[in-house]
Amino acid sequence: MIKVLGIPTDINSSFMKGSAEAPDIIRKMDSDGSANSYAENGIKVKSCESYSDLGNMDFSKKLKPNEIHQLIVNKIKSELQDGSKLISIGGDHAISYPILEAYATQHAHLNILHFDAHPDLYHNFQDNPYSHASPFARIMENKFANALTQVGIRTLDAHQRKQTDKFNVKSFEMKDFDLNLIINHVKQLSGPLYISIDIDALDPSCAPGVSHHEPGGLMTRDVLSIIQAIKCEVVGADIVEYNPSRDINTMTAMVSYKLFKEVLAKML
Repeated sequence: MIKVLGIPTDINSSFMKGSAEAPDIIRKMDSDGSANSYAENGIKVKSCESYSDLGNMDFSKKLKPNEIHQLIVNKIKSELQDGSKLISIGGDHAISYPILEAYATQHAHLNILHFDAHPDLYHNFQDNPYSHASPFARIMENKFANALTQVGIRTLDAHQRKQTDKFNVKSFEMKDFDLNLIINHVKQLSGPLYISIDIDALDPSCAPGVSHHEPGGLMTRDVLSIIQAIKCEVVGADIVEYNPSRDINTMTAMVSYKLFKEVLAKML
């Protein structure tokens, strides 16, 4: 079974809030009539048919980052116990840390395919170990994953480059962009595989609705082609950092929904 869970929190966003509002707006792209519910491989992606929508986690109470972290860990663990696969819709990228902490209890030797403009490998960003700029540092130092492949990177500083080397991350930087090279690498990835998509991996011309505009990014078709090239089993995914407050005519919401359909179809 595939489950979909909204995780509407942006408490760990460092620059601009707003991604907490994303899950329901992405869902709305399925119901507003402007697109059908089929992925490009012909699979129908529809709630109650191809997946079960669990709704959103409740963060209405004032909680600290560590408390939110543990709530997410506990929720994901409980949803994975029956052997389900899960797509989480954020929210900021900090949610990937507790999600993958929970996944590590169910899947040994998990590999990660991470789309992002930023490597999110800071050891200590703004004195917040739960920052959305640090989830993959936490994930790798705690050995929640066997290997990490990053695609779309275009903001590596000296510290994060050292972190990339430290954790033996395979980083495909945009300055050296070669789609065929990336696709060939992705075809060789082994499962179980987890996909994490930060919407700012895309160029702002494709996805303006993000907090951190970083020009020179991936085109939507690039991301789709990479996802469609995956050969191994995909056991989970997250789609994060869509910020509706910066969107234009729900353009980024529709891109997020398109990627959601393709990832879910790949997981079936």
